[in-house]
Amino acid sequence: MSENAPSIGDLMLASVPMTATLNLEFLETGADRAVVRMPDQSAYHNHVGGPHAGAMFTLAESASGAIVMSAFADQLGRAVPLAVRAEISYQKLAMGPVTATAKLGRPVAEVVAELDEGERPEFAVEIDITREDGAVTGQMSIVWTLRPNR
Repeated sequence: MSENAPSIGDLMLASVPMTATLNLEFLETGADRAVVRMPDQSAYHNHVGGPHAGAMFTLAESASGAIVMSAFADQLGRAVPLAVRAEISYQKLAMGPVTATAKLGRPVAEVVAELDEGERPEFAVEIDITREDGAVTGQMSIVWTLRPNR
């Protein structure tokens, strides 16, 4: 990306309104890892004072979207990334700011090779959601696809 090109985080905030609504902060966006932080906001708390499950889902999904956009930016002219399915587990009470760290489950080259062969590849993104003390409060797995343009 050139110095003047918007970052993946800027693009996500501009094109996915929910990311701006939740005031998500895109701390790291690369093809190997994406890190997104959600500040503590009482407007998005649940009945026990932590971030609502839906806000945590959106945080994790946004981190996965950032890594997908980073990893496959050069494929966007011929394919659209789409989430296929997701599973999330809430493991510990999340209080305060939370951070989602996403990692791609397959090598980029392997996914692109399937796309080159005319397939519609699927690949997982694994996300850990952590509190500021480092405790994992949730984990999410999202299966994405690259749907070829027609």
